Amino acid sequence: MDQATLYTEFENIKPQLKSYILRMTANQQDTEDILQDTWIRAAEKLDTFRGDSSLKTWIFAIGSNLTIDNLRKKKRWPEGVTDICREAALSDPAAFKKTMEVIATSQYAKFEIKEHIAFCFTCIAKSLPIEQHLCLLLKEVYDFKIKEIALILQTTEALVKYHLHTGRSKMIDIFEGRCALINKEGMCHQCSEINGIFNPKQNTQEEIVKIKMAREAEKADKQRLFDLRMEVLKGIDPYASQAHELQLHHLEYNRKVMENYLKDKD
Repeated sequence: MDQATLYTEFENIKPQLKSYILRMTANQQDTEDILQDTWIRAAEKLDTFRGDSSLKTWIFAIGSNLTIDNLRKKKRWPEGVTDICREAALSDPAAFKKTMEVIATSQYAKFEIKEHIAFCFTCIAKSLPIEQHLCLLLKEVYDFKIKEIALILQTTEALVKYHLHTGRSKMIDIFEGRCALINKEGMCHQCSEINGIFNPKQNTQEEIVKIKMAREAEKADKQRLFDLRMEVLKGIDPYASQAHELQLHHLEYNRKVMENYLKDKD
């Protein structure tokens, strides 16, 4: 294995790795730093690669370990993160003005409900223990096998299965109680509310019907609905979608709100 081969593979998987780190950290600057450090660490340790896994898995392992180190120093977000951030935004006229400026000046700032579904998962998943969060993303969104995730985490396949089961069950319970798109009693209507604000001429119900998860909500079981939610995530690159600048703006706002919220809780 030489540096040229490593560089080629790193560039090939870079978009996936970058989106994965962002979904773990919810922090754009941390993501850039970890991505750069992953490349440096991989280049330095190339002679330790023995081919026990694919080069992609090996690089993801380095990136995952650096991400875990970053997150260990920070508190996890509460399950009600979207409610907390919504209330903060409603009481902050400057935040709304800035959002409208992003929409007016960027060609990648059209609000779409499916984008918000992915955004919502990114925020709420940060309430999970780090290992559950990592396993869910690697398995459900980035299609790594159990054996590969065990290598990345340097743990057993049994423990990976446990993290997946508990993390998946927790997220299903959260969305079952919150998401109005899949449960008539769900408390969160942000997807339709924000669509009404940013797309006043657009029929919100027509947009919702386009989403398979919402169409199957009444007849599908919880597991199936979660799988459909994961399909939405797989189909969206948070750095390259049609609405990525708006969603990254929202994510940065939520990150700052949560930093202040958690600091006040100390």
